[in-house]
Amino acid sequence: MSEARVLVVFFSRTGTTRTLASTLARMLSADMEEICDCTERRGALGYMRCLVDSWRKRPAEIVPAGLDTAQYDLVVVGTPVWAGSVSAPVRAYLLENRWKFRHVAFFCSLGGLGGQTAFDEMRDLAGKAPVAQCKVRAAEVHRGAVAASLSPFMTVLKRHLANYRALAWAS
Repeated sequence: MSEARVLVVFFSRTGTTRTLASTLARMLSADMEEICDCTERRGALGYMRCLVDSWRKRPAEIVPAGLDTAQYDLVVVGTPVWAGSVSAPVRAYLLENRWKFRHVAFFCSLGGLGGQTAFDEMRDLAGKAPVAQCKVRAAEVHRGAVAASLSPFMTVLKRHLANYRALAWAS
């Protein structure tokens, strides 16, 4: 019986979501891929582009993914929350890959509110409900509390993967 294949995919403008993704990939022994946005998002003007894209629910132009999500049993998708919404690059990624996902899980980094709204959007964009979801405040990441913040999420993901392996073995 082979191990379930897991991919952690994310977009990060400031590095906060990247920190979460790296920790998750390490904890899950997963492959990791960063979504590359073709739009300049640095500085004040880039921040304004983020807000406008969020308000308009506009997907970004992204570089084509290097890894095929259809080859993974679980894809864990991470986004920063922009104005209470999923980021434009993650919106584009989910739309492009929605027919390839077997199982998904979602995580987000946020400064304030909007995590549940972003998760609802991600579910709709992915075309399926997540097996788990986790929101982490940027302040927790900056304090170095990443592992503790992700612990309940990891418990659910590992349980899902164990059940997945058991079902695969039985069939």
